[in-house]
Amino acid sequence: MSNDFVLRSLDEIRFWSRIMKEHSLFLKLGFRCEDTQLINEANYFFSLFEQIEARSYGYNVSTDPQTIKSFNTEVRNAAANIWAFKRKVLGLILTCKLPGANNFPLLVDHVSREANYFRNRLEELNTGQLEPLPDAIIDENVFFLKIMADHAKFIGHLLDPSERKLVQQASEFSHDFDQLLFQAQDLSSMRPQSQTVPLLDQFLDQNRVSVVSLRDFKKTARDLIEACRIKSIIHPLLADHVFREAERFLMIIDLFEQALTGHGKSNLPL
Repeated sequence: MSNDFVLRSLDEIRFWSRIMKEHSLFLKLGFRCEDTQLINEANYFFSLFEQIEARSYGYNVSTDPQTIKSFNTEVRNAAANIWAFKRKVLGLILTCKLPGANNFPLLVDHVSREANYFRNRLEELNTGQLEPLPDAIIDENVFFLKIMADHAKFIGHLLDPSERKLVQQASEFSHDFDQLLFQAQDLSSMRPQSQTVPLLDQFLDQNRVSVVSLRDFKKTARDLIEACRIKSIIHPLLADHVFREAERFLMIIDLFEQALTGHGKSNLPL
């Protein structure tokens, strides 16, 4: 194992452990006062991933890869456990056992998909079984396009209905990313014949344009929410959370573009 393994493992853990920590907070805020067991579980996961995030900054490129491999396994297990918690919550909501709670079923499914993504990535890094570049480009975009489409829907539903212009913009982004997701799924179903450099390059370019627009919209919404200039029930941290995930997707697209054009590593999954 190499320094690249260490750096990429730490990058994943630093980014996604913070995301998992914040998911715990958002779920907690959506529970009812009487849901004390669920609130306690959410608090446990918040503390767990806060500790993981802090520990990750105690390692660096010089850390023994075997130490990082063990850390990856530990964090992978934590991600698997929070995934199970999120799916349990989803089951309770869909069987009407949490009436009056404020977590959308799609939001709970959304955060569970991210936990599963995190878990799988750590497994891939530890086993060295990373996808070839053409497959990674399609699969990562299918995943993140769905995430972006979900974000647009959440924003639209959490803005006050009187914020008509912003609600309309969020709806337009939702439609745009649904269409991009359908196109990505079509490209996926045409594999391997669809995995030519021109098609994949165009695929990345098209997605980048839309992600930049959505990222900028999220930044504007975040800044307005923090300044108390719009009406919504969006927590300021949630506004920043979805902005950071859009930034992450753009970074991944750029890395794929570099790899595709010969300026990066051909097996780069990020």
